[in-house]
Amino acid sequence: MKKYRHLYPQVYEWENLLGAWRKAAKGKRGQPPAAAFELNAAENLLALQDELLTKRYAPGGYVSFTIHEPKRRLISAAPFRDRVAHHALCNVMEPLFERRFIHDSYANRKGKGTHAALDRAQYFARRYRYVLPCDVAQFFPAIDHAILLATIERVIVDPDMLWLCQTVVTSGAGVLSEDYIPPYFPGDDLFAVNRPHGLPIGNLTSQFWANVYLNPLDHFVKRELKCPAYVRFVDDMLLFGHDKATLWQYRTALIHFLAGLRLTLHATRCQPRPVAEGIPFLGFVLYPHQRRLKRRKGIAYRRRLRSLLVAQAAGDIPLAKVTASVQGWVNHVRYGQTYGLRRKMLSEL
Repeated sequence: MKKYRHLYPQVYEWENLLGAWRKAAKGKRGQPPAAAFELNAAENLLALQDELLTKRYAPGGYVSFTIHEPKRRLISAAPFRDRVAHHALCNVMEPLFERRFIHDSYANRKGKGTHAALDRAQYFARRYRYVLPCDVAQFFPAIDHAILLATIERVIVDPDMLWLCQTVVTSGAGVLSEDYIPPYFPGDDLFAVNRPHGLPIGNLTSQFWANVYLNPLDHFVKRELKCPAYVRFVDDMLLFGHDKATLWQYRTALIHFLAGLRLTLHATRCQPRPVAEGIPFLGFVLYPHQRRLKRRKGIAYRRRLRSLLVAQAAGDIPLAKVTASVQGWVNHVRYGQTYGLRRKMLSEL
């Protein structure tokens, strides 16, 4: 495997930082943090460049909030200048790992995404009788820092680049959900629970490193298990087969392999089922020849739209914000058989 050195100067190169700032500000220029940074953009970028060059860069504090739809989840957002640094880092790292990712990994990659993953899963659903749906229990809080950094070091051996990776990785250790309890694995001692772990969901680097962390699993499924039909989106996985016995074998092998990454599956959800029963995946229920929106997704958006309309009627937000929300939702759900749902919901509200 080729290893890369002398990468760090590319991170703080002026053109890279300028491009990173533009990416971080895209769609957010009206928000106070982005606007404040832009007010003195050149000075702020020069200061960030100097901190990276001299390795004095230190991430700021996170702003955390909890969302409850569709399930309770802690989101932590880094300061805007740190988001610029994250983009600068990923601009250099992503091309090196992209060529190592398998075709059927769809999250946070150019030319992939939610709808491409849904299309691929439905393609397999028409060709196989059974599916094994899997997802990792509390994936982002469970990511082990030592394992992640060791995985990065298999590709990158630049010590300065690794210093920046470790700086960003450890910066989010204090913002993890308090209700997360690290699982016990065979061979653990009393100090295993104190192993540094967890990445903030809101970071661009966390989304990218999720693919890096699970890339060995992808290759294990394809090369060792030789599963011909496999789709992954972050920690949601679908393995297809012609019989349940094969899928049960896949399940046992996955549990064993993930233990090496200090991850566990949601065991009750991870069971083979006929594709004809429908496959819950990325907010939809997939069938071989149709696609339905999950009921809770429709209910959640109805609730959100009502709150937006109340806020708009009170003069708290402009009508354009409501319109943008509706257009974004419609553009997403139109990839399923949702015409009747859209017509009914929008005519009611």
